[in-house]
Amino acid sequence: MQRRDFIRNASLALAAFGLPALNVGAAASRQVGLRRLGQPLPFDFASLKGEARALAAAPYKTHKRTLPGPVEALDWDEYQSIRYRQDHALWGNEPGRFQAKFFHLGLYFHSPVRMFDVVDGKAQELAYDGAAFDYGKSGIKGGQLPADLGFAGFRLNTRKDTDRDFAAFLGASYFRAVGKEGQYGQSARGLAIDTGTGGPEEFPDFIAYYLERPDNDSDTIVVYALLDSPSVAGAYRFAITNGDVLLMDIDSALYPRKAIERLGIAPCTSMFQVGENDRRMAWDWRPEIHDTDGLAMWSGGGEWIWRPLVNPRELRFNMFVDRNPRGFGLLQRDREFDHYQDDGVFYEKRPCLWVEPKGEWGEGSVQLVEIPTVDETFDNIVAFWNPKDKPQAGQELLVGYRLYWGAEPPARSPLAHTVATRTGLGGIIGKKREHFSWRFAVDFAGGELASLIDKGEVEAVVQASRGTLEIVSARPLREINGYRAMFDLVPGDDSTAQIDIRLFLRSGGKTLTETWLYQYSPPPAGAPERTLY
Repeated sequence: MQRRDFIRNASLALAAFGLPALNVGAAASRQVGLRRLGQPLPFDFASLKGEARALAAAPYKTHKRTLPGPVEALDWDEYQSIRYRQDHALWGNEPGRFQAKFFHLGLYFHSPVRMFDVVDGKAQELAYDGAAFDYGKSGIKGGQLPADLGFAGFRLNTRKDTDRDFAAFLGASYFRAVGKEGQYGQSARGLAIDTGTGGPEEFPDFIAYYLERPDNDSDTIVVYALLDSPSVAGAYRFAITNGDVLLMDIDSALYPRKAIERLGIAPCTSMFQVGENDRRMAWDWRPEIHDTDGLAMWSGGGEWIWRPLVNPRELRFNMFVDRNPRGFGLLQRDREFDHYQDDGVFYEKRPCLWVEPKGEWGEGSVQLVEIPTVDETFDNIVAFWNPKDKPQAGQELLVGYRLYWGAEPPARSPLAHTVATRTGLGGIIGKKREHFSWRFAVDFAGGELASLIDKGEVEAVVQASRGTLEIVSARPLREINGYRAMFDLVPGDDSTAQIDIRLFLRSGGKTLTETWLYQYSPPPAGAPERTLY
């Protein structure tokens, strides 16, 4: 995968999702009718799947286009100044609970997306209208743009809050949502193709959206999407229920044009630059910088796993083989403001994203890609499900799952969970070091740990793929009503090859915690930390 392409598509594009979307100069009480094209035609998910199947049977044609000069030339600030007018909001004059507004093309968004309004089982296309946008400081005159320019994506608002959106679809097949904290963070995608293979990554596009007008008293809005890329076409149905934890119930039908080396189902995309366990890029004054701090998995066999994220020196790829997974996701477990000290983007409020499969997904693996980054604007973390059998041309793949966006995932282990991972130089303070070692301190809380602080013995069970373990301990940590496991890892040589570590706590043969997994890459010979003995 080319890191530059990944960053451009996965991160810079999504930065335009900013929550505040003030509709300057528009009167909220005045509704202007949206212009429509053609006549309403019968529409349902079955017909959209048929369209996707027909699309896959034809040669792929790119959806990118050269935009008009003034739109093509927009810089970041100019693009951000463009606002969709409240008086043109879809369903703005309807009594229901939701509204939709549209993103303008420009900056990183060069692929026009068709928009349809679905009412009573019939879909009608919505036409681009320059009068629907306030162009702010962009220098663009809407009346001088082509009538068929098209849109870049859309956002959803409630009638109670027409300024702050709770979900947005923008750029390739990317979309984001918020929980009750009202803070955007990581993103999801319709599909990931060949992520982390070492070759070019393919970014499918949602090329059309069908927004179904919800019933007046409904808490759920249904959105359909048509996906296309050189390798695959597909149809998606999103049932989006807004709430403290936002739920997206998704059904998808995929039709490959050719064999796909690595298909990523339900991809989650995030950022990790600096955390308590990885200070390699700690140049900033803020203690931690990340949208999420770990990958959580609930395996088909019932094991709960926590894998802290890192900002690696080189691209890192991991696969966790499973059968019929019960769930996985990128979580932001650390929700303490003091740990970030960022009063602008509020990393402690970033939503977790939990993927819950519908039905049995069979054999495959949860795969994690971590890419080096020097900047928090670069999304460098991806996690997805990869089926064991590679998709082939002519197949129909039906996949359903639910996405939960919020402060905590809906599924939670009854066992104690990891609350912190810290690392640093090993050895015993005040005693001369005879060799290089690296210290790990892992804190667990919850489950039965609080009741065992003054009763029984708790032991740390640690395994490493190579090297030697020293000073292994598990001791009560009353400040969190839990336990801290500590150990030193001695690589034993100057190799920088990664070392896989596995840890959990038990007492009397009973497992007390989720399984903590980690990958440690020792520093090269001559690194400062290797000279301190």
